[in-house]
Amino acid sequence: MADSKDPAKAKSRGRKVKEGVKGVFYGMAAHGHVTAALRTRMYLEHLFMFITLGDMLGVPVIPPYYSLKILPYAVPNIKSWKQRVFRERDFTDQVF
Repeated sequence: MADSKDPAKAKSRGRKVKEGVKGVFYGMAAHGHVTAALRTRMYLEHLFMFITLGDMLGVPVIPPYYSLKILPYAVPNIKSWKQRVFRERDFTDQVF
């Protein structure tokens, strides 16, 4: 009975080691690229929302006709976008 549990422990230990090695290689090779891609996506989403809803801020970027055509794609993100744009910032936000 003790012999049947040893391979299961070895499998789970091997799986944990494999996950750990995978995490280390991810951190060494891909983490910087992934965070840069996510940051770029964030900036592009900010730009899209600003172009679409710039009238809310008093900056008419595109004519309202085209803005209304794009509006259905932007509606789910309006609340979070307004919170990000209108939140107070200080100089430490620029550092990090």
